[in-house]
Amino acid sequence: MTRRSRSVGMLAATCFALASLLFPSNGNAQTDERVMKSMELLKSMTAKLGAPKIEGTQAVGGKDAPALYFGSTKMNNNFEIVDAIGKEDGKGMTATLFVKGGDEYIRVATSVPKPDGSGRAIGTVLAGPALEAIKQGKAYYGDVPILGVPYNTGYEPIKDLSGNIIGVYYVGYKKG
Repeated sequence: MTRRSRSVGMLAATCFALASLLFPSNGNAQTDERVMKSMELLKSMTAKLGAPKIEGTQAVGGKDAPALYFGSTKMNNNFEIVDAIGKEDGKGMTATLFVKGGDEYIRVATSVPKPDGSGRAIGTVLAGPALEAIKQGKAYYGDVPILGVPYNTGYEPIKDLSGNIIGVYYVGYKKG
């Protein structure tokens, strides 16, 4: 192998490694632009309220959970922002804010309905491939079942001012 071809190979490997760090994990190769746009909207709406933090606890869906705040606004059982995401998209987009409670991520604000249609899926927990990505501090974009229903989704970690993962942003819509 010539010196030049080795250099080109090393450059290509470096570019690939850098790209994998800079771009979110994808469950499928094509990230949906609707999901990306809605994720940016969710993040900007919460950022306008202030820095994320956990302070105290509050029951959500019959389950005790840490209280997630953005600035002085408590998000537990507060559906204003998650509902606004669906209204902005107008095509069935759902949104959720999860809070980290122990080893679980609990839905504290959501527009995702329960599978039986009896209300919001508040108090349920994150599971599946998105959970594994979040545990590694990475975003996840792709198709996943949510409570047994297929969705095209995006998940990104919510970090406090110290850089600790304290929750998860989610947006997505039903497939089909």
